Amino acid sequence: MKKLYRSEDNKVIAGILGGIGEYFDIDPVIIRVFFIFLAFATGLLPFIIAYIVALFVVPKRPHAHVDASRAESE
Repeated sequence: MKKLYRSEDNKVIAGILGGIGEYFDIDPVIIRVFFIFLAFATGLLPFIIAYIVALFVVPKRPHAHVDASRAESE
């Protein structure tokens, strides 16, 4: 099952639109252009509020972190 995460590679501000592009397998630039057009068509305030809400709702991608000192001692 696919999950939506903020992008670490296609990040401009917080990686939200890059993550949406990765989720739908679309170039993130197309998503950004669409959202900028939508922002100016509807007014900037709804776009800013939606982006801030998405910043708190969309999680960062979890990293598989292995503690090197633990791995050496085992």
